[in-house]
Amino acid sequence: MPAEKTILEVQHLSIAYPISIGVVRAVEDVSFTLADGEALGLVGESGCGKSTLGLSILKLLRPPGKVTEGRILYRGTDVLTLDNHSLLKLRGQSVSMIFQNPLTSLNPLITIEGHFLETIHCHDAAMERHAALAAVRKMLRTLGIEEKRLKEYPHQLSGGMRQRIMIGLALIMNPDILIADEPTTSLDVIVEAGFTELLAALRKLYKLSIILITHNLGLVAEIADRIAVMYAGRLMEIASSAEIFARPLHPYTQGLIDCVPNILLDQKELVTMQGSPPDLVDPPKGCRFAPRCPKVMSICREETPPLQEHAPAHAAACWLYGREDAAASQRALASRGKD
Repeated sequence: MPAEKTILEVQHLSIAYPISIGVVRAVEDVSFTLADGEALGLVGESGCGKSTLGLSILKLLRPPGKVTEGRILYRGTDVLTLDNHSLLKLRGQSVSMIFQNPLTSLNPLITIEGHFLETIHCHDAAMERHAALAAVRKMLRTLGIEEKRLKEYPHQLSGGMRQRIMIGLALIMNPDILIADEPTTSLDVIVEAGFTELLAALRKLYKLSIILITHNLGLVAEIADRIAVMYAGRLMEIASSAEIFARPLHPYTQGLIDCVPNILLDQKELVTMQGSPPDLVDPPKGCRFAPRCPKVMSICREETPPLQEHAPAHAAACWLYGREDAAASQRALASRGKD
């Protein structure tokens, strides 16, 4: 069970990208917590705002992206208020990130040894070279990588090996939180299985808190204690992994799970979710999933449902639950229509 002490808290976070045709509302009013030692899976379709949310935790958003509202508290300190010097200490030392594509994240002109030494000396300039190399060799042994690889360049390594190097770079300064952004996108299923086992082992060894950003529900089922489901920039549902898979409340979550092939069922065709995600420059009124929802009601097209608990530690943003509130809102809408 994860510890109850909160290490990270995201409060009513909204992120926008002003562009020539309007403003892309990439993340809107998102709130969640991460406990010390907990693994949280952040799932959803491509373009739902998962990676943008992950980057914002380290204040790595590129212009024109900007946080328009909310706070990101790491051990009580708002990351968004930190200056560059404080951010340098936070990144890598307290919170680290594994980016989507290791090959484009690593410098092709620097050896693996150079990458590790640069990372260490960026945070601890006083550490002598022999001590730094000793730490690097220990990390490589933990990752199951031969020491001779230190003299090689990123292009000389396989995809799985590069991913392990990225993990090592993220963990070399022993951070509290590891953000893994689509860490298995470029890996085949065999290497992915090895990565999952490695991440689970490293989590115990380093006592990590993890935010796992992915569209792979199988991956979060293996690693995450809780799962947060995002759609079109908003949180749709959040609960324990067991609850999400056993009793998904939101129709979008139900659709995602139904789309996962199940070898135990006699499926003649793959299940697909109808429709496409909305335009975030001009999102639909009310619930953003309403145009695709098989259980849509009239209120869903008019009012945005709040994210609230409908079972112990299980919250969903859906008018199907809290029906009394929905019925009252329906009557109010009908009354306005008559006026």
